[in-house]
Amino acid sequence: MMNSMMLAQLMQDMQDPEMMREAQKMMQSPEFQAYMKQISQSKAFQASIKKTQEVMKDPKKMKDMETKVNTALTEGTKQLEEAKKAAATAKGKEEEGAKKEAASTEDDVPDLGEKEEGSEEDSKPAAKSEFASGLN
Repeated sequence: MMNSMMLAQLMQDMQDPEMMREAQKMMQSPEFQAYMKQISQSKAFQASIKKTQEVMKDPKKMKDMETKVNTALTEGTKQLEEAKKAAATAKGKEEEGAKKEAASTEDDVPDLGEKEEGSEEDSKPAAKSEFASGLN
C-alpha cells in the first residue's frame, strides 16, 4: 500500500533536522498560515477533528488506532527500503550500461594517424611526394 510507504517516508523526514527547518520556515509564511486557516474552517476538517477527539477519549479505540499506525509504519518502512534498493540497483545498471557504451564508443573512434612519440615511424625519413620529387 502506497500510503504506508508515504507514512514511513514522512517519519524518516521528520528525523532530518534540515527538513524540519524547512518545514518550520514554510509554516511561518503568511501564505501557508492563510491556507491553514481556510482548511481549518472547512466542515470536512471540523468533522475529522471531532472524530479524532472522540477516538482519543476511548482507550480501546486509541489502542486499535496505535496498532494500525504501527503496522502501517512497519509495512511502509519495508516497502520504502525495497524501493530504495530497487532504485539503487537500477541506477547501478544504468551507470554500468553507460560505462559499457562509453567503452564501445572509444573502440569505434578511428585512428587518425596520430603517432606515439618514439615510435619507429617517427625515426624514418618522410617519403617524398610525387610532386616534390618532380621538382628536383
